[in-house]
Amino acid sequence: MIHLKNNTMAKKYEGVAIGIDLGTTYSCVGVWQELNDRVEIIHNDQGNKTTPSCVAFTNSQRLIGDAAKNQASSNPTNTVFDAKRLIGRKYSDSVIQNDILMWPFKVIAGDNDKPTIVVNYKGEEKHLVAEEISAMILTQMREIAEAFLESPVKNAVITVPAYFNDSQRRATKDAGDIAGLNVMRIINEPTAAALAYGLQKRANCVEERKIFIFDLGGGTFDVSLLSIKNNAFEVKATAGDTHLGGEDFDNRMMNHFVKEFKRKNNVDISQNSKALRRLRTACDRAKRTLSYDTDTTVDLDAICEGIDFCSSITRAKFEQLNMDLFEKCMETVKSCLADAKMEKSSVDDVVLVGGSSRIPKVKQMLQEFFEGKELCKSINPDEAVAYGAAIQAALLSDGMSVPNMILQDVTPLSLGVAINGDLMSVMIHRNTPIPVKKTKTYQTVEDNQCKVDIMVYEGERIRTSDNNLLGMFTFSVPPAPRGSLRIKECFAIDSDGILNVSAEEETSGNKKDITITNENGRLSTEEIERMIQEAEYFKSQDMKFKEKVKAINALDDYLYHVSKLMKDDSVSSKLTPVDKSMINSAMINGKSLIDGNQQEDTSVFVDFFKLLESIFESAMNKINKRPRR
Repeated sequence: MIHLKNNTMAKKYEGVAIGIDLGTTYSCVGVWQELNDRVEIIHNDQGNKTTPSCVAFTNSQRLIGDAAKNQASSNPTNTVFDAKRLIGRKYSDSVIQNDILMWPFKVIAGDNDKPTIVVNYKGEEKHLVAEEISAMILTQMREIAEAFLESPVKNAVITVPAYFNDSQRRATKDAGDIAGLNVMRIINEPTAAALAYGLQKRANCVEERKIFIFDLGGGTFDVSLLSIKNNAFEVKATAGDTHLGGEDFDNRMMNHFVKEFKRKNNVDISQNSKALRRLRTACDRAKRTLSYDTDTTVDLDAICEGIDFCSSITRAKFEQLNMDLFEKCMETVKSCLADAKMEKSSVDDVVLVGGSSRIPKVKQMLQEFFEGKELCKSINPDEAVAYGAAIQAALLSDGMSVPNMILQDVTPLSLGVAINGDLMSVMIHRNTPIPVKKTKTYQTVEDNQCKVDIMVYEGERIRTSDNNLLGMFTFSVPPAPRGSLRIKECFAIDSDGILNVSAEEETSGNKKDITITNENGRLSTEEIERMIQEAEYFKSQDMKFKEKVKAINALDDYLYHVSKLMKDDSVSSKLTPVDKSMINSAMINGKSLIDGNQQEDTSVFVDFFKLLESIFESAMNKINKRPRR
């Protein structure tokens, strides 16, 4: 939960606030309902409470969510998913290089080594960064909430994996800005799940209870150990992997079937994006089936070169393919308990969060690790994070009646400064409760040194070059012999997780706060403004497309209505031959316009509707004005 900017006081926000779980594979949105004294997880226009974190681009429109996922097999190179795995990372990152091999869409190196997604939209090549794709998904979640609440929404709490570093957190905040949201707070996913668990239990625990949150989602894995007492939530330790989840299990199964297909048919489909997209979807479906059945079949017609593919897979085989990843999850669990200096027997409740926590082998290994302790399944693993985010949003909102809950989180990574010899001097150790303030005094290392470079890092490695540079600033000092000047450096993290770094030379009293540069490929203010304008462009294009579809449907409905009346002898027999010919001719032209000219502007369909309406109503008026005998 670390951001570098000026220290700010927590404040209350006016207006409705929502909680958004921005997931790798699915996203979810919730809002606190005072009338029911609970969180409402909001369903989308398809009736689902989770929405695929997927965006697609076609020659006519942009699609987000279910609509994007449903057409992925036919348009794989322009259907973007897994943006969360790109956000806040560098293109040269080995993790990104491995992922690129599995994605059907194109990713290239952009400015500052920033991964950039290349898609074709309306016949033009578009270059988009992960923040823009995430912003599109966030916009969709906001619109889902606005449709439910029947009012505009501006404020939101957005969740991130507990082990997201500063770059990833700030990139997520930038995505919220591009989406036009006021991001009230970035909150850790397992912490949000703990809030959901605590509220749903509604137990005002007098005795302290230790809660272990096991959050295994589509793309990330987090664990957190918390204590709950008297509605106070205190995070003791957190650990995780920002690149471990259901997508990796799918990939293992997919690679298994690619090899099988090549062995049986001597055809390599690893470079066929459409075949891989179909196979990925089938593997995801098979993975879900294996959570309640012991075997399943993957059956795909004409997957490549007209060859059908049909193969079965057992739960045991699936577990064998992924056993090293499951064991990696257990190692993270051990690490979290070790950081908290707590025995596993001290844990009172183990709470499962995230869709991948449903995998039977994962549950079995977790239960065995905790020596047979029953796993808590009382909260919906798909909705828990959004539920907790909505609670946090309500707590930060002015005038909301929410049960009093106090949350104390921890910093997930160690923070420090670079000292002589490429060493990292740790100021705040990982899993330190926040708010926190730490001060250390350093000395100059050269004679007549007139400046000191303060370089702030996060990470657990001894060498600063192996850690993540957050930012730096140059601090001026008066010339003096080596070691005679003392510089006091202060790291302070407030309850919002905001880090403020200051340095002061004790002799002169010269003081300076950190100024953030554009390291780590973070978007500049100008780039964010440009992307906000791009988001408005996409929104206006979406509205134009919806208006066009509405105009086409209105014309089609009217043609159907006129066609029925023209088949009615009581009407058609009264029309003059001239009117009948004009109506029939207009109907033929209208059907031709709908069938063959979808590229036409909306105005063409609107104008033709008015023309047909005018011709038909004029003819009907003549019938109605004829004198009756």
